Amino acid sequence: MQLFGITFGILTLICIALAILLIGLYNKLTRLRVQTDNAWSQIDVQLKRRYDLIPNLVETVKGYASHEKDTLEAVVQARNAAMTASGGEAERAAAENMLSSTLKSIFALQEAYPELKANESFLNMQEEITTTENKISFARQHYNDSVSNYVTQMEVFPSNYVAGIFNFENREFFELDDLESASVKQTPEVSFK
Repeated sequence: MQLFGITFGILTLICIALAILLIGLYNKLTRLRVQTDNAWSQIDVQLKRRYDLIPNLVETVKGYASHEKDTLEAVVQARNAAMTASGGEAERAAAENMLSSTLKSIFALQEAYPELKANESFLNMQEEITTTENKISFARQHYNDSVSNYVTQMEVFPSNYVAGIFNFENREFFELDDLESASVKQTPEVSFK
């Protein structure tokens, strides 16, 4: 009878230890998931700021480069596509990358239009958007760090079992599109003429 009591006590302690481990792993995965969602929200805040700045930039450029209609329309279309992208992180990231590319084309117009380059309103808008792009970049990095921590925790033993039992969903990294990736890998040309 005493042996049964000791065995029952040991089994009870093992069950309690397993329950504590399960709760701890579940809570850690939940914290990491919330941290990842928060990091994505920080990207959203900066994207909203960029969306709000673009119409003013387009109007400023329109006054100086009215025959650059295709470039301006491309920016507006990319902005609208980014704002309405409703898929997962990958689809939204692709739309945002397209918007970033079209913004670069609008800033390239200042080379062709010196009066635009000297316009204070344009320069202020360019500075605001550049600052916002930097903030987006930092927010992307934070998001990717959060995703890395979350996904790593989901894949290591024994958290992978807890993640599977409670249906924790994987998150995708915010990656560069092919065009941006190629430009980052390209060696810059240096010329002293």
